[in-house]
Amino acid sequence: MPERADHVRRWGVVPRLTLPHQPPEQSLFSGVYGLVLASALVAALDATGDKADPGPDALWVLLTALASSAAHGYARFIAQRASVDGAATVSRWRLVLAEWPLVAAVLPAVAMLLTAVAGWWAEATAVDVTLLFNTVALFGWGTWAARASGHGWPSSCRAGGMDMLIGVVIIIANALIK
Repeated sequence: MPERADHVRRWGVVPRLTLPHQPPEQSLFSGVYGLVLASALVAALDATGDKADPGPDALWVLLTALASSAAHGYARFIAQRASVDGAATVSRWRLVLAEWPLVAAVLPAVAMLLTAVAGWWAEATAVDVTLLFNTVALFGWGTWAARASGHGWPSSCRAGGMDMLIGVVIIIANALIK
């Protein structure tokens, strides 16, 4: 009976953790983009001197995310159609629908603004909590993206830190502008 050597690692091959549900690169990009978009939109809502109205503000954040998602997907659709020269196919329309992570990344911000509508806290507090949440989520998405592409933990945490830095810059800009 021959001996099986499935457990033996080949020389020069680094073992890599394989995640069972690795998201595609586009989903990771759209998720990070959605978090940055949500942070920028929410930071812009909290203008001094304006009367807080979190319900319409939450709706505008959601509609802007939907419009951005549609614009990104449609731009990819047009680019592919121009490069291949053909009629619209189902796979090309999937490019438009593949931008769903952008909208999904905005939903926590919308939910936090809606809690201000319910009177759980003021809109200014919802804005602050949203900015903090999105900054931490940017770290998570950046780390996840790096891990999914095969980077080790130290490198992945650095990538997450760089993504998180975008959120920190938005928070600092929000504080300085207001």
